[in-house]
Amino acid sequence: MSTADTTEAPEQPPAKKKFTFPSALTVLAVVTIAIWLLAFLIPSGEYDRNSDGAPVEGTYQRVDSGQSFVDRLNDLFLAPVNGLYGIQDPKTALVSPDNSGDLYGSAGVFLFVLAIGAFITVVFATGALDRGIGRLAHRLRERGALLIAGVMAVFSVLGTVEGFAEETLGFYGLIVPLMLALGYDRMTAVGAIILGAGVGVLCSTVNPFATGVASSAADISLGDGIALRFAMWIVLTAVTIAYVIRYAKRVRRDPEHSISGFLPGDRDLDETATETAEVPELTRLHKGVLVATALVFAFMIFSVVPWASALTGDADASPYGFELDWSFPQLAALFLVAAVLVGIVARMGEQKLSSTIIQGAADFVSPALVILLARGVTVIMNNSKITDTVLHAIEGVVKGTSSGVFAIIVFLVNLPLAFLIPSTSGHATLAMPILAPLADFAGVSRAVVVTAWQAASGWMNLWVPTTAVTIGGVALAKVGYDRYLRFVWPLLAILFILICAFVALGAAFT
Repeated sequence: MSTADTTEAPEQPPAKKKFTFPSALTVLAVVTIAIWLLAFLIPSGEYDRNSDGAPVEGTYQRVDSGQSFVDRLNDLFLAPVNGLYGIQDPKTALVSPDNSGDLYGSAGVFLFVLAIGAFITVVFATGALDRGIGRLAHRLRERGALLIAGVMAVFSVLGTVEGFAEETLGFYGLIVPLMLALGYDRMTAVGAIILGAGVGVLCSTVNPFATGVASSAADISLGDGIALRFAMWIVLTAVTIAYVIRYAKRVRRDPEHSISGFLPGDRDLDETATETAEVPELTRLHKGVLVATALVFAFMIFSVVPWASALTGDADASPYGFELDWSFPQLAALFLVAAVLVGIVARMGEQKLSSTIIQGAADFVSPALVILLARGVTVIMNNSKITDTVLHAIEGVVKGTSSGVFAIIVFLVNLPLAFLIPSTSGHATLAMPILAPLADFAGVSRAVVVTAWQAASGWMNLWVPTTAVTIGGVALAKVGYDRYLRFVWPLLAILFILICAFVALGAAFT
């Protein structure tokens, strides 16, 4: 046996594990324990409440929470349960699943998220939405700028009404080759997809996972503030589309301006590739599903908008006779019924429709669990009577500021929170019980706080590496994350300024 055969190979150093940011569920579990421990250190206190339950400025006072260590330990143990269906006693204000009183937990929002998950999954199972976007791209294949605008506008509409984000990952296989064939680069496709859907989510009008959850946590209607959010959506979407088109035209005129560069074979494609690409036609069935989906979301918007207040500008206006004033229980029922109707229109059959609805609800359990965990944190704060103490501390920071400055501060405060908790639902449920009452002190509509919060969450999610939409998108398009940041930072700066202007104006006019 040779020496070479008996010599042991040198040990290789163990590969370093790549750090991965914990999930929203893990973050909220850590936050729950941290808040529970802090409750032992933060003094208990409370405000006097008016007839609407809002804190009265200047009435804060220290009180004894009256909780023993065992009581606090029980609150920690039951936090997720209380976050789902905890009941608040009207006399003591304590929350427990065994109380009699008003529902404090997020059972309504929890079921709403599962219902809309079932509906969205049924719609995607029909193939109508995918094929509809594919047909749009194919029809506009010879008009590059119009194609970019059309795709981004559709994604933005879906983003603002139903939080269309992760669903965009399935469109890179279609959009990237199409953009290359038209003389653009991969970054153009990334911008059209991520920024198109992202700006819609940033300016959510009735997005149930952002505006809906935040409005519920702020104890206002989903339709409150929709005029401001709609104006933001129009302006910011137009600016974002113009930004991507401007970049795309520069690349088409001179490929040297491409930030992403070109991979081998990218420049071999030409416009003939788009002619030979086969995109199936929309069948009558697909058209029916698309029409039904549009009608469902249109009816949702109609059902939640306080039309008398919106049309007269008077927040206390008597509602019109046709107003439905629907909330999450009715909306949950709406989307469950709509899921069944879409399945019937698509001729799915009983077994496939049932399994698709169940699968859709299962796929959305994660964001639903995030909501109840975050609500469980607020229960701990409520029962230990530290919520008003934290509110009083923040009140001292914003006291004396103008309404516009207050709205901008709310936007800025939520930026780091959005990084730590990329789940919009969890972020909203956690932050709103503290931020919404501040609006009462500042003389600002709580709807402005909701708008400022969701703008912060949406702005961060356009670029932070903790979101699967951004990291997954650049990976699918084979574009470096550093290059994406170089591409997007000027737009981020523009959107930052516009957001501050909109929330400040919205606060001033309320």
